Amino acid sequence: MSNQKIFAYLKDIRFWIFLFFIARLYGIWFPPIDISHNWRQTTVTMVARNFLEIDPNPFYPRLDISGELTGITGMEFPLLNYLCYLLSLIFGYQHWYGRLIVLAVSSFGLFYFYKLLKSYFEEKVAFNASIVLLFSIWFTYSRKIMPDTFSLSLILFALWHALNYFKSLKSKHLLLYLLFLALGTLSKMPSAYLLILLIQPFLDRSLAPKNKVIFAASSIITLSVCLSWYYIWVPYLNETYKLKHFFMGKSMRIGAAELWQHMDQALNKFYEVALKFIAFAFFVFGLFKAVSNKNKHIAYILSLGFLGFLPIMLKGGFTFYHHSYYIIPFVPIMALVSGYGIAEIKNKIFAKVVLVCIGIEGTLNHIDDFVLRENYKPILTLEAAMDKVSKRDELTLINSGAYPTPLYFAHRKGWVAFNGQIQNPLFVDSLVQLGLKRIVVMKHVFGDDLLLPYKEVYNDSVFRIYNCTLKPE
Repeated sequence: MSNQKIFAYLKDIRFWIFLFFIARLYGIWFPPIDISHNWRQTTVTMVARNFLEIDPNPFYPRLDISGELTGITGMEFPLLNYLCYLLSLIFGYQHWYGRLIVLAVSSFGLFYFYKLLKSYFEEKVAFNASIVLLFSIWFTYSRKIMPDTFSLSLILFALWHALNYFKSLKSKHLLLYLLFLALGTLSKMPSAYLLILLIQPFLDRSLAPKNKVIFAASSIITLSVCLSWYYIWVPYLNETYKLKHFFMGKSMRIGAAELWQHMDQALNKFYEVALKFIAFAFFVFGLFKAVSNKNKHIAYILSLGFLGFLPIMLKGGFTFYHHSYYIIPFVPIMALVSGYGIAEIKNKIFAKVVLVCIGIEGTLNHIDDFVLRENYKPILTLEAAMDKVSKRDELTLINSGAYPTPLYFAHRKGWVAFNGQIQNPLFVDSLVQLGLKRIVVMKHVFGDDLLLPYKEVYNDSVFRIYNCTLKPE
């Protein structure tokens, strides 16, 4: 291969997206016991497995951490979960299908991000911004069994088709825009805030009033249907089936107070978590250059984007600065400004060095995504241990605190609780009245070994299992 062809590949964003798609296939088959957010991933896989084993109706998603209840609860529309279920129908159930789905969709999302930027900026800005986004927090969350980058990618697809509709007025682009808008919003409602960026192209005088009415009306109808899921159907499921799981936010006043009191943690999500330090430094530089160059496109996107994202921060409050993935919807906008800053470097070689350093920093900072949490590995044997002493339909209690991961790998339904709760006879007796049959004590992962006044039916170096309906002999 000639040097000319090699340089052509290196300048093609598709090469880098494909290269790191392949690289991140390493460990794609790992079970969801990652170092971070394994609990969030197992709440996705629970629902997918219950579609397969109990009821495939997507309007009634079920969790395992519901005790004696059905497990049906309100949550994001389970599109990702349902895709895992459909793959399970074909290939049999595996934990990791969601990883592959999210990685594939998010890789296409990166490419559409590049195409969107290339429509309005120089190619080097689009390329730089896409590299920044690739190695941002996107790097790790685009292979987790979580709907965040999955949903945002669907919204990027929607934006691309919206802009193409404005240019061509072809109905296929309008229909695809509405389809991806619906799927993206249903999968994760905050992702839809990016629609605020359509204000400027929508107001362009070259777009006929008739087409503006069609676009606006169809968008409102689609969003109304999506919002009815969150504000009508989710409350209905919560009230009817008595299990509230999904976080719908809090009042903005309370959220603002929480953010103000913990401003250092909230800001950390922008300068460290979102992009890491090198890319964030060029975000600041890009912002400075945009102001000095009077770049209206950058100013428009950043100001409108932040205006749209601010309510998400305020509704989140504690949750925003406590969980790293809440910053994800704003990261593409930060990546654009950072990419613009890198494009403003006069020395091309230095600009390339900066991109390489961003890639190295991003990869090294997210390398733990390819490593399983060592002290969680014994959890993988829990189902086999449980099968020796209990039936699948027997309700189980595990001392994993607020973490549902062990209950998922036990392949049981029931409760999770803290050690102190399990040592309280009144607490355990109240669950026995609801049908509790077994208590699992994980000796090392979540606390000390617990000696309880019930009949021990299993004991090894990792687990101690009790029949909580019988006293010791």
